[in-house]
Amino acid sequence: MTTTTQEKYELTITADNIISTDTRFNIDNLNLGDNYEPIDAYFVSTDNEKIYRQRNKGEMRISNQTLPRLACQIFERQIFDLSDLDKKEFPVCKYSPKQTLIRGIFPDKEAYRDYKKSMEFLIYRREGGSQFVIYSWNIFSTLVFVQECLKRFGKPDDKFILIYREKSKEIIPPEINGNIVNPATECKIPYSKLLLESKNLIFRGAPGTGKSYLAKQIAADIISNGYTDKWADLTDDQRKQVEFVQFHPSYDYSDFVEGLRPKMNEDGSMGFELQDGIFKSFVDRARRNFEDSQKPKEVREKEISSNTALEEFFADIEFGEEEFRTIKGNKFTITNMDDKHIYLAIPGNETVNKLSLNIDELRKMLESGLDFNKVSDITKFFGKQFGTQNYSYDFALFKAIKEAGKTNRKAKVEEEPLKKYIFIIDEINRGEISKILGELFFAIDPGYRGQAGEVATQYSNMHDNPDEKFYIPENVYIVGTMNDIDRSVDSFDFAMRRRFRFVEVRAESTQDMLDTIFDEDIKNEAIARMDRLNAEILKVEGLNENYQIGASYFLKLKYLDFDEFWTDYLEPLLQEYVRGLYDEKGIMKRFARAYGYSALDEGAIDEAAQN
Repeated sequence: MTTTTQEKYELTITADNIISTDTRFNIDNLNLGDNYEPIDAYFVSTDNEKIYRQRNKGEMRISNQTLPRLACQIFERQIFDLSDLDKKEFPVCKYSPKQTLIRGIFPDKEAYRDYKKSMEFLIYRREGGSQFVIYSWNIFSTLVFVQECLKRFGKPDDKFILIYREKSKEIIPPEINGNIVNPATECKIPYSKLLLESKNLIFRGAPGTGKSYLAKQIAADIISNGYTDKWADLTDDQRKQVEFVQFHPSYDYSDFVEGLRPKMNEDGSMGFELQDGIFKSFVDRARRNFEDSQKPKEVREKEISSNTALEEFFADIEFGEEEFRTIKGNKFTITNMDDKHIYLAIPGNETVNKLSLNIDELRKMLESGLDFNKVSDITKFFGKQFGTQNYSYDFALFKAIKEAGKTNRKAKVEEEPLKKYIFIIDEINRGEISKILGELFFAIDPGYRGQAGEVATQYSNMHDNPDEKFYIPENVYIVGTMNDIDRSVDSFDFAMRRRFRFVEVRAESTQDMLDTIFDEDIKNEAIARMDRLNAEILKVEGLNENYQIGASYFLKLKYLDFDEFWTDYLEPLLQEYVRGLYDEKGIMKRFARAYGYSALDEGAIDEAAQN
């Protein structure tokens, strides 16, 4: 699939003008904003100081409301000092010259809805409890408001900057140049920069704080170089740069790195074959990209030409039917092939009638550009003292590919851009990590990425090349999540802990997840109840921040009412928290009261309050 980098536009708002780098922008048609989405917004003062929006609980990092909220933040005092008449007449939006100007800074939602019966508004809350409400819809809907703030309250050279792009489901990261993966300046999530700096990062925190959600967010942020933090926006190719696995007590080395797996043989008997685990397969993809990005264009051309020659040759033959001969006249057929091996049947050989060839060896012979005239040339090429049976069959296939004329074309290729690959391990402390990683314990150390940390795996003697070493390249990043209060899991040993950066995710830091609850009243009520409940949890001796309830739990309010959510989810969890503590019933009543469980009778409330 051929794609192009998605363009970003910069819109500058001053007291005198509104100009965009997008030539399609028109101040007289602000409905155009429906077609765009924001990437960033900031204020530049006369003194050239750059100021960003200070988010409150429940706000998204960047949204259509970020720019007007920033204007409110910068000029908060001046706006609140306006007279009631000035607030009522304050210009906010005019989509076209013929449309009526939308006006008004209102004290609450009710007053706003009396003026304009819609849900298209933002609420700006001031420290101390006061607030105001203005109209807000698409990213351009408040440009009039922002400019009016500059006209009335700003200094001569003050300006606001809005960075935006067209709405699209296909987010294409810009090219990454250079031979090493540096921290991306485009990434917007602070956690993304922490991961890029440290290579290995573990999110720890209370249940439901959105650790897994956050891991996917930063993966999208890094993979797209700041274009999006939404997993759903990534293309299929971009998603191949991310892998996700969940540890559990039965998870082991063979699942993660490599191990023997049962295999049904062609004669119906059972056998075993060595298979890569999920992490090793993922690292191999990243490693190929890393190594390819270092290769000169000429080398890449040879490799692609050889791969194409192989693909075309095997596409033209009929497996199990077409016969080939070795230099000694032994007949054989190709029965099957996969990414690593070519499987042969040798009917005339009573000792070994089946054989598998390493397809990578054949590929290297083609890439070399050499003419192999006898089997001993192959032995010499691979630096072996003695030849193997396999080389006779490699020689026969090499000659067949050459004779078929599949190697005459030269591929035209572009340089391979260096990409970042992110491996997410959910519930990382639920598995016995030292046994799962094995010798990779050394290789994952950020200080030993690349060939400096290469190791022989436990099954290296069964590899086609027993001398082959495994390493984790510089472009691989590992994110883990863990719940510190899970009593059924193994703890990390100190040697493993020092290989990861631990970041605590608190309940209040991921409340933006609740933005997917489209009913503003339910969302705000959920945040209020969560805050009260978590404050009450901290009052209980023996409990701490690790026992607080995170926002992901409250997403169930999309289809449950508040009382159902309490009885079916929160109450059973909290009962486990307080089991064995003094006065369990009294504590649960205080929790129910703080949450606002309506079925708690007045007598119980009074009793809980006395406790």
